[in-house]
Amino acid sequence: MNSVFTTGEKQDIAAILNSKDERAAFQRKLLSDYPDQAILAIKLNVPGPIKNNSALLRLFDRGFTRLVTELQRHFTTVELVAKWQKSTGNEAFLIVNGDPTMVKKWAVDFEDHDRIGRLFDVDVFGNGNPIAISRSDFNFPARRCFICGRPAKVCARSRRHSITTLQTFIQQQFDKEFSTNNEVNDANAK
Repeated sequence: MNSVFTTGEKQDIAAILNSKDERAAFQRKLLSDYPDQAILAIKLNVPGPIKNNSALLRLFDRGFTRLVTELQRHFTTVELVAKWQKSTGNEAFLIVNGDPTMVKKWAVDFEDHDRIGRLFDVDVFGNGNPIAISRSDFNFPARRCFICGRPAKVCARSRRHSITTLQTFIQQQFDKEFSTNNEVNDANAK
């Protein structure tokens, strides 16, 4: 199978920061427009300068679909507000008619237990608060590093692992996700 990271437009820090600013502004607008809803901002954690291409879009769409399906099992309204396919990465924004803390618990469940959920970052906002609900609000453990199991933020800040090592892990997850067996029987996604 071809490498996930062989194609795509390389992004510099300015483009990534601009995208982050656009996302924050859009989240503030959603909080204003939907004050009584939980707001979800969903993206992939992609190390290195390549943030989007057809393989990463395929991976994003697969995980996003499973997250939405799981949320629809527990909440009456799950609505896609926007989906961005930018060179800085794929992102989606949902509104969910439910208690934001319960929505966050299901988001954490997806991130921690879905086959590719570890590759996703699902931020949940609610009650007009522009700060995402944190795992620590529920005494959930911090996200773990893909490679060594330490807290992910510690490894990211210290750059403990090379981009190549992290990309190799993502490639392996992609290969497992889209192997023939999984393509035929995706009903058992967890």
